[in-house]
Amino acid sequence: MGLLGIVVALLLLMVLAFRGWSVLLLSPAAALLAAASAGEPLLAHWTQTFMGSAARFIAQFFPIFLLGALFGKLMDDSGSVTAIAGFLTQRLGKERAVLAVVLAGAFVTYGGVSLFVAFFVLAPMAQALFRAAAIPRRLMPASIALGTSTFTMSALPGTPAIQNAIPMPFFGTTPFAAPGLGVVASAIMLGFGLWWLGRAEASARRSGEGFGSEREVSLEAILEDQVLRERATTAREFDPAEMRHGQHGNDVPPILQAALPLIVVVAVNLLMSLVVLPRLDVAFLSEAQWGSTSLAGVGGVWSVITALAAAIIVVIVVNRRRLPALRDSMDAGANASVLPAFSVASLVGFGAVVAALPAFEIVRDGVLTIGGGPLVSLAVATNALSALTGSASGGLTIALDSLAPTYMALAAEEGISPDLLHRVAVIGSGTLDSLPHNGAVVTLLAVCGSTHREGYRDIVMVGIVGAILALAAVIVLGSIFGSF
Repeated sequence: MGLLGIVVALLLLMVLAFRGWSVLLLSPAAALLAAASAGEPLLAHWTQTFMGSAARFIAQFFPIFLLGALFGKLMDDSGSVTAIAGFLTQRLGKERAVLAVVLAGAFVTYGGVSLFVAFFVLAPMAQALFRAAAIPRRLMPASIALGTSTFTMSALPGTPAIQNAIPMPFFGTTPFAAPGLGVVASAIMLGFGLWWLGRAEASARRSGEGFGSEREVSLEAILEDQVLRERATTAREFDPAEMRHGQHGNDVPPILQAALPLIVVVAVNLLMSLVVLPRLDVAFLSEAQWGSTSLAGVGGVWSVITALAAAIIVVIVVNRRRLPALRDSMDAGANASVLPAFSVASLVGFGAVVAALPAFEIVRDGVLTIGGGPLVSLAVATNALSALTGSASGGLTIALDSLAPTYMALAAEEGISPDLLHRVAVIGSGTLDSLPHNGAVVTLLAVCGSTHREGYRDIVMVGIVGAILALAAVIVLGSIFGSF
């Protein structure tokens, strides 16, 4: 009965979240349903298990949500994202329209710009390029997804994406975990995605398909869609409703000024992870007042938030006159972080309740006995939970909350590096999270004026198939050569 309750709770959570119900309500309700089916104490699970786990997630990761959303909003309002995207699309031109859109998305998201900010800036530019090049509109969502939601989210070493930060406290790793394997995975995702899109473009040209019919896309209407908002804030770390607030500057900065904050994010992140933090005396962290932790438990998060904070200062200093309503922009960025952070934390609370139920031992034992060893079972666990929740960050945290200690013990027994566990877990979370009910997928199709019928097949190829190929390569290489 307990296992059936877990399955029913998961299905209700998935179906109702897709219909636009708030995860803030659904998660505790589903958790209590699962607990009730097992005859467990409901109020204790809600206030102690659910809220305790959700609070720990907020305590660990809210600074990244806050600074990431703030940085994305300032980069948008200063015109920096527009300048970067415009520079790349102009230089590459309509002859390489797909490549231009992919690289523009990759550059801004690897530099720390929030996904939805990138969507709303890139979509109009992609539309103009694709129309001029007579490339079908239906390829726009996949092109944007390849650059923004694949290798720069889960594979490229040092990416400040929240998904790359989540394993760090569990495994004691840094944002640059398994850099060589991350580069290999990134090359596979990018190479496969560009091959598929090039093939699709060539096929469309042979058949004389062209751009297609003109459709009016109201970005304002998309931002006002509450159902879309609920889906989106579960999937990614920026509340799209806040895109309407703040104020854009009247011009865009030169390309070097626009790109400087992104360079700062990568450079400071690298310096903090590999140079500064390892040299600090942080023995005091073992004291109870600091949570009885260690540098391995907090260093990765410290690196990312320091990098984002430094980049925020830089974008304000170099673009102060292009931010006519600085306080409004900063307020909007801060507010944009709250709903996504609490939505994901609620999913984590749900996972904690499920993991505390006696029936979960069956699930855990089933996952751990999957053939292929710990790396394969870890990949399956993060894949499955990200697919069910429609959230890479939520699914990843649920998996690691319940299974990370077990995987660390298995890794120690079999000589597997925690860095390798980190990279497999992150790439695994970024595969099946792109199912049709994912809020980022729904939002991307909407801003591109496309539908699931028209554009989703290509998203599957570049966002799921390419990521699974990269994940398989990382597992094989990691099993043979270890982490590198």
